[in-house]
Amino acid sequence: MENKLSGIERELVLKYLLDGNVPVTITPLDEKTDDHEEIHNLESEVVPILISPENISVLKEGIILLQKVKTVNKFVGKKVKVEFYFNHVGLYFVSELKAVSSGPALVIPVSIFRIPNVPIVHNYNFSAVLYYTLDKANHNYFPCYPAYGFELFTRPVWSSIELKKQKEAKKYLEKFVVKAHDNGRAGNGIQLIPICHYLVQEKTYRIEAFENSLKPFEVIFVNHERIVLAYEQNEFIKINEDNEYAVKMSFSLTNTPTITRDIFVTARVDAIYTDKKESRICCDMSFTTLQEEDLRFLYEKTTSTLLN
Repeated sequence: MENKLSGIERELVLKYLLDGNVPVTITPLDEKTDDHEEIHNLESEVVPILISPENISVLKEGIILLQKVKTVNKFVGKKVKVEFYFNHVGLYFVSELKAVSSGPALVIPVSIFRIPNVPIVHNYNFSAVLYYTLDKANHNYFPCYPAYGFELFTRPVWSSIELKKQKEAKKYLEKFVVKAHDNGRAGNGIQLIPICHYLVQEKTYRIEAFENSLKPFEVIFVNHERIVLAYEQNEFIKINEDNEYAVKMSFSLTNTPTITRDIFVTARVDAIYTDKKESRICCDMSFTTLQEEDLRFLYEKTTSTLLN
């Protein structure tokens, strides 16, 4: 395979793992999968388990010992995919998780592979593009796709937030309501529900082809007045309150994405909401220019009610 590391590269990676301080993720695989075939997770909804460096010991024989990690015990005896970064490049290998006297262990196999940089195909009936100029990269726009688990064209409800996260979300909401009241630009404030939802949801740590690569924005709310974009902190991205950005929204008009309606607007950032660590950002943006026929379309799309 072209993504397979050479012998010299493998030795460098092994030394890197021996030196420690390398977090890895472990995901169970379909037992029918051959090591040289395309790697498939056991289930599409399986979440990789992140193992911190302090719970990992690597022996010079090429054995990884996992210590005080009870969550992986259920994978003992199964084939797993182990992923990690080496010089910001995502790598993986496949091995069987075994039980030894000190706990779960993995043998680092001869074959280690680069995670392929496969473009993600998005098949949504709605998407957007935010036009933006960067100082540290050559990109001047960001694609925006609906966030997983968010219903865009229905009225947000508090029950959409996981029950065990609602207490934390309520603290955010109380804080954000005060901010919205002070700046007076939040409309009816219904968008604060998906904002709180996004900030408290469980974060899934996944190893990608390249570390710290730019990701599309996520759309967590949109109606005829505003759009809310969400993303995780990145050194290349800095969106400021009160700035205006051009936005293109695309709606599929049939079951096939080949027929779309594009709506061009300018949107002002009314407020930026973040979590406690400021690692997750939500940009609440209101439309400042919008054609009347587009307003009518958006209103009908997001409220199922025709303007008179």
